[in-house]
Order: sequence, then structure tokens, then C-alpha cells
Amino acid sequence: MCSFGNVFILEVTRSLRLGHVPYLHERGTEKTQRLLTIKFAQAYCCLRFLNGGFVHMSQFELRPSESELQQLADQCWEKAGEREHELERAAYEAGASIRSGEYSLANLETIVRWKSERVIHYLIANSELKIREALEIAAAPGVSTRRAMEALMELRGIDLPIASAILSAIHPELYNVLDYRTLEALGHARHDIEFYIEYASFCRRLAERGLIKAQPDLPGATPLHALERAMWEWSRSRAEHRVLV
Repeated sequence: MCSFGNVFILEVTRSLRLGHVPYLHERGTEKTQRLLTIKFAQAYCCLRFLNGGFVHMSQFELRPSESELQQLADQCWEKAGEREHELERAAYEAGASIRSGEYSLANLETIVRWKSERVIHYLIANSELKIREALEIAAAPGVSTRRAMEALMELRGIDLPIASAILSAIHPELYNVLDYRTLEALGHARHDIEFYIEYASFCRRLAERGLIKAQPDLPGATPLHALERAMWEWSRSRAEHRVLV
């Protein structure tokens, strides 16, 4: 049952794909009821009601088959070169060091190098104090995604995808990397903090369903990071197939 208030969030679950439309409270206007009926017909759709208005939030739908996720994650690691392996291992080791209180430029550089070597020279423009403050906020237990992302993106050279990689290395059980290939696997290509919050939340829900297991011998050994590898590999395989065809 729906209830209307100043802030109202509706999340459509998988059952809505079967055509189930929740009861609409009689206090809703006819226009709102029509809008909700339309929006509820879309899978994985979110609506946020703010003082009578609404914001149509992102829709995610996993495009790879659920049954192939584990194989895709393994293929992603196997196809990567030794250099990529070394960078990723080092990044997650640096993330663990940050989580334990080592908020250093060296740890930040190690994670950033994993995703973008060209960004490294921008980091030295940040003071040690600013780096420490940003990493301390990002590593704090219970910090909101928005607060952590905003703190990291205040650093020179850190954009949204790089900030997501830093959070992923620090908290691999909570965050994954915002990457164009993983976004393709979810049918999206939009980048802003609100989008990342929705993206990370959706991926966590997938991982929590037990669709894929952690790869215990690999860096970032969580189901969430294995899912990220699987989606990345799915996108890469599609790109390779398009080239061959």
C-alpha cells in the first residue's frame, strides 16, 4: 500500500515485471495516479516525491545472464595482463592501509594509478592535510556515500569514476568502480554523484542475492567486486564480438 508524504520513495522490485501495480492511495490526485501507474510498469524504476513533485530516478537492469556472472568474473581476471594484476592487488592493499588509518599520498597514488596513470601528476597539487582529511572522511565507518564522494572529489585530479575506485579499494564490501563497461552491463552511461549512489546500491542488492561468489584469491575479495569483474567482462566480450562481426 502506498502512503503520500513530504518525502516518499517507491522502489519497484522484480515482481513488477509481472505486471503487479500496487494499490494507489485515494488521497493521490488523478494525475499522480496515472503517473504512478505508468512508472510502476517499468522494471527497477524509482520515484521520489518531494512536496508534491517528483524526480524520475535511474533504472537499472542487469543485461548479462545471471547464470554466467561467475564465469565472466573469472574470465575478466584471466584475460587481464600481469601489470593489471599487480596494479589491482596494490590498490586494494593501499585501500586496506587507508582503512586502518594510513591516510597518505602514497596510498592514494597507488589506487589512482590502478585506474588512471595520467591523473597521478595532479595529485601532488593537493596538500598532505587535504589528502588526509579527504581519505579520513572516505574511510570513516558509516559515512554516507555522498559525503565520501564529495570529500574525495574536492581533491585535484579526482573525478567521479576515480573517486568510486578509491571507495572501492577502501570499502570493497560496499562499493564498486563506476566504469563505462560495467555501466553498459546495466544499460547506462550517466555520471553524477546521485547516479553513483543509485548504481552502487543496485549492485550491492545484486551481490546480496548470492548471484555470484567472491573470488577469495583475488584483490577486493567480495561478491560485489566479482560482480564488477563479470559486468566488465560481459561488456568487453560484446565489444570484441562487434569487432569480429
